[in-house]
Amino acid sequence: MAAASSKYKLVIVESPAKAKTIGKFLGRGYKVEACNGHVRDLPKSQIGVDVEHNFEPRYITIRGRGEILEKIRKEARGASKVILATDPDREGEAISWHLANILKIDPASDCRVEFNEITAQAVKAAMKKPRPINLQLVDAQQARRVLDRLVGYKISPLLWAKVRKGLSAGRVQSVATRMIVDREAEIDAFVPQEYWTITAKFTDGNQKFVAKYVGKGDEKTEITSEAQAKEVRDFLLGQTYSVTAVKSGERRKNPPPPFTTSNLQQEAVRKLSFTTKKTMQIAQMLYEGVDIEGEGSVGLISYIRTDSTRLSDEALTAAREYIADNFSPEYLPETPNVFKGRKNAQDAHEAIRPTHALYSPEKVKASLTRDQYRLYKLIYDRYLASQMTPAVYETLNIELAGGGAQFRFGGMKKKFAGFTVLYEEGQDEPAEKETALPKVAVGDSVTMADLAPEQHFTQPPPRYTEASLVRAMEEKGIGRPSTYAPTITTILARGYVTRENKALVPTELGVLVTEMMTENFKSIVDMQFTADMEEELDTVEEDGKDWHEVIEKFYGPFSEQLEAAEKNIEKVEVKDEVSDVQCDKCGAMMVYKMGRFGKFLACPNFPACRNTMPIVRAIDAHCPKCGGAILVRNTKRGRVFYGCERYPECDFTSWDMPVDDRCPVCGSPMVLKRDRKKDISWHVCTNESCKHRVEVETPAQDEAE
Repeated sequence: MAAASSKYKLVIVESPAKAKTIGKFLGRGYKVEACNGHVRDLPKSQIGVDVEHNFEPRYITIRGRGEILEKIRKEARGASKVILATDPDREGEAISWHLANILKIDPASDCRVEFNEITAQAVKAAMKKPRPINLQLVDAQQARRVLDRLVGYKISPLLWAKVRKGLSAGRVQSVATRMIVDREAEIDAFVPQEYWTITAKFTDGNQKFVAKYVGKGDEKTEITSEAQAKEVRDFLLGQTYSVTAVKSGERRKNPPPPFTTSNLQQEAVRKLSFTTKKTMQIAQMLYEGVDIEGEGSVGLISYIRTDSTRLSDEALTAAREYIADNFSPEYLPETPNVFKGRKNAQDAHEAIRPTHALYSPEKVKASLTRDQYRLYKLIYDRYLASQMTPAVYETLNIELAGGGAQFRFGGMKKKFAGFTVLYEEGQDEPAEKETALPKVAVGDSVTMADLAPEQHFTQPPPRYTEASLVRAMEEKGIGRPSTYAPTITTILARGYVTRENKALVPTELGVLVTEMMTENFKSIVDMQFTADMEEELDTVEEDGKDWHEVIEKFYGPFSEQLEAAEKNIEKVEVKDEVSDVQCDKCGAMMVYKMGRFGKFLACPNFPACRNTMPIVRAIDAHCPKCGGAILVRNTKRGRVFYGCERYPECDFTSWDMPVDDRCPVCGSPMVLKRDRKKDISWHVCTNESCKHRVEVETPAQDEAE
């Protein structure tokens, strides 16, 4: 046996990328191994929970983890100490607890370390402060795992038997699906109401401005028909107008807080068109470490699963120093900005932020992929902007009158950029636009230069997007930060919901399953019940409540619902949607199916005919090489590109969407380019020496989306 002095300390983390980064920081005297996430779990082939004996879970080694565990055991035998350094959350604590059991480490010993960011300073500081495993965190994770297993493995077989194989139900996914189904029902039931607005252009001879008609006297006039609009228009045209009130003021717009998990997912959907799943995958890479040229593996952002807007003193100081060094003094507030968290926030970790302000996006851009750079820049800019001064707007409200008719102008103009010099929040709805502010005084006469009645109809509530669904789930207390992305991924994969442009739309299957769940498992899809259950589960972590009691309280009524449902639910048939594509093997019209990687076409005569085809999407442009159709395709990693339908005979491909226009300068093919932030689009020449561009109307939705 080697001498004790030659032994090393073994550090166990989840991923190889994280192991690589941490190994660089710790150096000699340490070995860092990755367990690749959870090593034990409930078995997939059976429920794995003993409902007769206090809901005790039966854990088994996850398939594929045997060799990894054997390597860890071998390294542990030669180590002077084993340190468990998994992620600083419930899942990470549970992984450490399972590893401790496997390696026969006393959970009460100082075997666990945690850090909120993967930097040399944070990792080395954590190694000096080992602690016992937090069993309240472990129990909280076990409670959620057991509860989700009971719901999923008890209800899903019913759906298999009564509807079709491959379906599933879940404590959070079923509620999320119901939210989308209920919203679609609201839209279908909505009855539009007609209304009219009247705007007028006024001038005092030197300047023009637009004001809205409010009504006669002190009463607001509601215009609900064309006839009424014409009557009002005729009256307004015959009046003489003057300014009756002018009120100027100032509005301050405060900077947004640094990102929580939820806000990051929402903003990445709005500004980068990322799915929630893609956002979390890229954020995980940035957290665990990426290879920075000349420095090796570096963790660029802090821990990514958080509901807190809090920043550490060190992070606040770094942000303020960077702002002071790179912006004029008026952009730095006297004291750091502090943000109030959500009511039910656990505040266990800091907000998501860069690990060091000196790693600017431009400095590390060459070492990042395009999407890594875009997400990192979003996080970095938001972090700095959160510690800058408010934007200041000059506001002006003008009231005009003539013959009893009242008009009103309201406008604003940016006076001081403040944090907006660096960052503007994405919006689900169009933001208020800045306008020129006319200079008028009370008593000034103005002339009506133009009058425009315009017809409108009230609009139904919008369909959920991934961003608005995440926000709604957070507001209603449905799920927690770590569950939003996997929940949306699951309901899309199961075929309960489909994505049309960016909107989430329920399928016939999603509506059917939701109706079945609502009729037979009312509490499972009840939003308030689900939110209350989340809070109940939180008491296990926060107050040390016995998790078995929480499960027992739920399971009694649930088992009664389950027994009744098995008797009451009748078998239903969900017919596949028929396409207009004919099977080239047997001649039948192919149907749409949902598979692991999304929708595809399949022959309805399965199993006699097993023919399948991908769904092909063509754009309204032709191949510049051969004239064939241009198809939307995807790389193995899911990135969209465009290629000729005649591949491999024709090898034309493009990352940008081709258009049929030819460059008027050199005759080369052109492609569509778009600045999403400014909502501007161009047709751009592909000839590197030309690069002629023509601004065009922005498409309602990109072909690729």
